Amino acid sequence: MALKDLSSDDRLQLLRFVCSFAWADLKIVNEERDLLKDLVGRMGLSEAEVQEAEGWLTHPPDPETIDPFDVPSAHRQLFLDEITRMVLADGVVAEGEATNLALFQMLTA
Repeated sequence: MALKDLSSDDRLQLLRFVCSFAWADLKIVNEERDLLKDLVGRMGLSEAEVQEAEGWLTHPPDPETIDPFDVPSAHRQLFLDEITRMVLADGVVAEGEATNLALFQMLTA
């Protein structure tokens, strides 16, 4: 599965997950911003989707929109790869990030 294979809804779902992991330590740093901008660029999003994703750098996505069981099994490895990139982006893995990542990894096993 590749980013280009995701539907618009799936791309936004991925971005919500990636941003929620960035917020796990309650702050967004420049490396995380840069990673999200890179991911958005690789996705070829519409302007409205870009604005929505950038908004998640100002405030975290609604937790009710982030349910790992909603991620189709075919997409889980791709989600895990991008989430892991975000967790590692600033060189510091906070406890909340590590816990959330481990839980998501269990889903992909």
